[in-house]
Amino acid sequence: MEQLNKKVYESIKGKAKPERKIKIMQFGEGNFLRAFIEWILQDLNDKGAIDANVVVVQPMPLGRVKELENQDGLYTLRLEGIDKGKKVKSSSIIDVIGDCVNPFTDYEKYLRYGESEDLEIIISNTTEAGIALDPTDTDLTVTPKSFPGKLLALLKARYDHFNGDMSKGLAIIPCELIDNNGDELYRVLTELAKINKMDEKFITWMQTANHFTSTLVDRIVPGYPKAEIDAIREETGYIDNNVVKGEIFHLWVLKKEPYIQKKLPADSTGLNVIFADSIKPYKQRKVKILNGSHTAMVPVAYLCGIDTVGEAVNDPIIGKYVRDFVFNEVNPTIDLPQDQMVDFANSVLERYQNPYIRHELMSIALNSTTKFKTRILPTLVDYVRIKGTLPEHVLFSFAAMVEFHKGKRGDQEIALKDDPAYLAYWHRLWADFDGDYAAMAEKVLGWTEAWDMDMNTIHPEITAKVAAYLENIDKNGMNKAVEGFVNG
Repeated sequence: MEQLNKKVYESIKGKAKPERKIKIMQFGEGNFLRAFIEWILQDLNDKGAIDANVVVVQPMPLGRVKELENQDGLYTLRLEGIDKGKKVKSSSIIDVIGDCVNPFTDYEKYLRYGESEDLEIIISNTTEAGIALDPTDTDLTVTPKSFPGKLLALLKARYDHFNGDMSKGLAIIPCELIDNNGDELYRVLTELAKINKMDEKFITWMQTANHFTSTLVDRIVPGYPKAEIDAIREETGYIDNNVVKGEIFHLWVLKKEPYIQKKLPADSTGLNVIFADSIKPYKQRKVKILNGSHTAMVPVAYLCGIDTVGEAVNDPIIGKYVRDFVFNEVNPTIDLPQDQMVDFANSVLERYQNPYIRHELMSIALNSTTKFKTRILPTLVDYVRIKGTLPEHVLFSFAAMVEFHKGKRGDQEIALKDDPAYLAYWHRLWADFDGDYAAMAEKVLGWTEAWDMDMNTIHPEITAKVAAYLENIDKNGMNKAVEGFVNG
């Protein structure tokens, strides 16, 4: 059986892989971008709304651009789920990747794309931690460490090549799951440019010639379907090491920006794409309910011996825990009609039960420290402000996250993946633990570097409650602790 490549593509499609101009640069080569953004770009190309290929930039030293290059940028997307009450499956080859760049091995090639007459659009998804200021990113003669540093170097190369031509600005569309991601990327780029003592004329060009917008993305993407790969190969007739699997549901909300709407008319082909005056209500609903319940369930369910989202919500104890978290603690903090909130929450839980998707809890656990801050901490703060009391499920999930970062599930090591500084903190926290759960709770709640606040100050009882939950989990095990919590 042959590996997917241009030759295999041509034998299946009866035509060569399209050689479109590369007008879009995508930072990130992970599962979500390939199952969401590139799928949308494929649809826009297929329906004639755009004529553009993508250059994929690997944002970290370790990545998969080499694997994509080995398949001529081609990969298979499997979409499976429930659509209007019916089970739906589809399989397609995505052909919009025209080139790949690893800036850590070929920085010059990366910068040359900044000089391209064809380049029009930048799209990124470098996780919540990606849009962050690194004030030490000051040597742009070598590959910058951060995503903003890499983008700043590219924009500077473009500015220099085109002598500050105001018509050569780019549409910049971040998809990272942080509030006002476009505004935040603009802010970080500006600050980093000033730290690097860049010319004011360049900074003005960066701010005014380029077009930034904020976005919200929504699709559950489990990623590589390892358990089904043999059947997929038999079905397709080729080997594909970059298969990615996602659900049918999708939503992309972009704040209106005329240049971006012209260059990327993503709402023109019937997909669930919205250009809105404000993405705030969509964002708050999605992040707090879908992403928040994901992050809340991971440490609880995983420490109970459960590995997937579907197993978690179908478990009578964990399922009730997740539902009560959403309906009793999250929904009251969102300023939208409650009937809309109930409908959306029910749709989210239905998506979790998609029989076609095996969504690994450990894939959600990536960067879980930052994810707690962005996905759950706002619910905690808003609930206390509105109700005057503490949301118990939020506190239990926080205690579970502390236990999760002990790094053990029974005798099994947990493969923790997070910012190295955060992992070092968690390691020290448990290495120094002397049996005083109250002191430990106070210390981790007061970790201002992670939470941007001292959570001990949110409510007078928060420290004692987190300590009690943590002690119960640590001494009695998660199964017994969560069963008592849910049924108590």
